[in-house]
Amino acid sequence: MFKSFRPRSPQSYTAQPNSTQQKRVPQLATWSVALAIAALSALPASAQTLSEKVLAMEQGLEEDFAEYFGDEPMAVTQGPAEIAATLARLGAETGTNPAVIWVIPRGDHLHLVLLTAQGQPIVRDLYNVPDDLLRATVNDFMLETSSVVPRRNRPAAQKLHEWIIEPYEAEFLAAEGIDTLLFCLGSGVRGVPLAALHDGEQFLIEKYSLTRIPAFNLIQTDYTPLRPGNILAMGASEFDTQEPLPAVPTELSSILSELRGTRPEGENWQGRSFLNQGFTLPNLRLWLRAQSPTVVHLATHAVFEPGDPSNSYIQLWDSQLSLDEMRQMNWNSPSLELLVLSACRTAVGDDEAELGFAGLALQSGVKSALASLWNVDDAGTLALMNEFYSHLGQTPTKSEALRQAQLAMLRGEARFEGDQLLLPRGAVPVPSDLQTSAGTDLSSPYYWAGFSLISSPW
Repeated sequence: MFKSFRPRSPQSYTAQPNSTQQKRVPQLATWSVALAIAALSALPASAQTLSEKVLAMEQGLEEDFAEYFGDEPMAVTQGPAEIAATLARLGAETGTNPAVIWVIPRGDHLHLVLLTAQGQPIVRDLYNVPDDLLRATVNDFMLETSSVVPRRNRPAAQKLHEWIIEPYEAEFLAAEGIDTLLFCLGSGVRGVPLAALHDGEQFLIEKYSLTRIPAFNLIQTDYTPLRPGNILAMGASEFDTQEPLPAVPTELSSILSELRGTRPEGENWQGRSFLNQGFTLPNLRLWLRAQSPTVVHLATHAVFEPGDPSNSYIQLWDSQLSLDEMRQMNWNSPSLELLVLSACRTAVGDDEAELGFAGLALQSGVKSALASLWNVDDAGTLALMNEFYSHLGQTPTKSEALRQAQLAMLRGEARFEGDQLLLPRGAVPVPSDLQTSAGTDLSSPYYWAGFSLISSPW
């Protein structure tokens, strides 16, 4: 394990590492840069420039993830000017207008930083939001969001929106036409279902595409429009010691049908699926190597637990793939753009479990990951995944594909009637043991807000 460089004063910034690298490797070649960052982090906050504070903040975030996963910390190379230039480039390439918001609890206050393509960090320190108040409000927010009954009053959702979004919304986000938000979250807020923040009239997802990032210097920032490729879809519907997932067979077949059969000519995907006994570690390794998939979809229980990364795992048919073993898989082949885990459960409120969830894409090496903060019921997952894949590759970014799926559920455009899942483009038959979900109102955030894109929104 390494010795942390992070400053402990709540007045100082904490910081992070390199953003475009696919693998996390020891920083031998960048040791001098790391020492320089350490030196500036040791300075009193008043002696640091704003750019140095952002670098120090990013470095501290990098150290959090490096320590959790047992890695050597990497050196930060992108400060505000470089991040702003990257945002401007990606905005031009995707036709979007992205911004980054850092939300860092600091003990006696909540520290916020906004950075847009304009290049000047905008800092807000909320001394009326100490950690104990923030965590209590997050807990209330989770209780609000866990209700399957649509609610009119969402006081905790509105309070978090007031603290995190309102300091920037009118003067900067709306004024600059921001439509994509990358949230870098610190301990205590990493498990917040951002899509369900509410301004009293609208959910946050109604206004922005959303992604949670471990740190800007830790995400891949290349962009190529998602072209038809290969999808490897695997899952399990039956388990010895966990709840069954009866919608998984339909989930796998319907997303393959969506990508292979309903796209215009020349835009069809190729793919294979494996269910139950076919969902083994040797099979996963084999087809990652043989197929070089663009998307890997795993419809199974994935659990993010407190403690060491080895406590968190993806459930295969006959074994578990722990979070600390994931880097041994060949996820990060050049063509792999997205890893989807469609039935996750995270110990929301536990800092270590939330680090594992937020670091999923880091640990696997994939560009982007889609996972859920809680185990959404089978019916809701089936609806969201069908909608997500109908938009994937049809929108400029993956985050916008997820947003469109969430909006379809929020607006009642995806719903169950009888033995069918009704979607904007047609109906999908559902298993008989899901028919009890007929008439379920999927507009509640419980069904859609837990799904989150992690790392690159592009």
